[in-house]
Amino acid sequence: MSEKNSYSPHGVIPACLMPFTADFEINERAYRSHLQDIVSVEGITGIAINGHAAEVHALTIDEQHRAVVVTKEELQNTVATVVGIHTDSSLEAGRLAAYAQKEGADCLLVFPPNFMTLGGHLRPEMIFEHVGRITDASDLPIILFQFPLASNLSYPLSTLLGLCERYPTIRAVKDMIGDGNQHEQQIRELKALDSPVKTLTTHSAWLLGSLSLGAEGILSGAGSVIADLQVALFRAVQAEDFATAKAINDRIYPTVRAFYDAPLLDMHNRMKEALVILGKMQEAHVRPPLMKPTPSEIEKISHMIDQAGLTPANVYRNAA
Repeated sequence: MSEKNSYSPHGVIPACLMPFTADFEINERAYRSHLQDIVSVEGITGIAINGHAAEVHALTIDEQHRAVVVTKEELQNTVATVVGIHTDSSLEAGRLAAYAQKEGADCLLVFPPNFMTLGGHLRPEMIFEHVGRITDASDLPIILFQFPLASNLSYPLSTLLGLCERYPTIRAVKDMIGDGNQHEQQIRELKALDSPVKTLTTHSAWLLGSLSLGAEGILSGAGSVIADLQVALFRAVQAEDFATAKAINDRIYPTVRAFYDAPLLDMHNRMKEALVILGKMQEAHVRPPLMKPTPSEIEKISHMIDQAGLTPANVYRNAA
């Protein structure tokens, strides 16, 4: 296996947003600027693209391809490029994976097909086939996305462990299971495999608790705004400096209220509004059916950003 394909996902990997113009076209110039803002944060190990934060559900295949090209142009080899594989077609998933590898991606973030909400957990052979099509097309390392229990898209623990055992290119799980008991069990069971698999938490509303349970990294859309604070929190927990970790978590908490209050599907819309407030994006547009937050909610986001001590002068440098 080449050095490229031995990449091990770890540490803090922000998931970037996708800026749009008022007529819902991709704003490539703003996207490039956004990538440069995130990669300027000392201590991140990669940037995830074509994920929830980037509204991948609303991107065409051609747009997803273009995002890979642009991202590699901007990041070069400074940090890893982690490419989301989000499609209900296993055949298309293989093609997306092959394209990402051809264009120089370092890692794949594999989403479960949405059709599996109708009982896919009862037919584990379906997800084995889906992941198998991806591994047949690419030998890039994989981060497997474990969805919340409430979504009906999460994998039973036996299925999750079986996937990791069958497909050795699975190096990490992005965990959003939403249940602390199962989260801890997964962390422990994944570490205990003959070839241990890391857990990257995306429990962005309770990062300190998740990291304290043993998660070995953070893969989060909130990193598009607060990557520096996530790096500081991760380092403090790794150093077992929980007094510092608690202080950093207190600084993060207002952003949790800004981004992650119900309805959760608006979380990335809110992050765009935060970056407009902070002068890092000129406009905050989302593609339908997502809708712009109301003026009162934007006012709340502004208040919470202020409570977090984030300003145009220190955003991406707030932890310094």
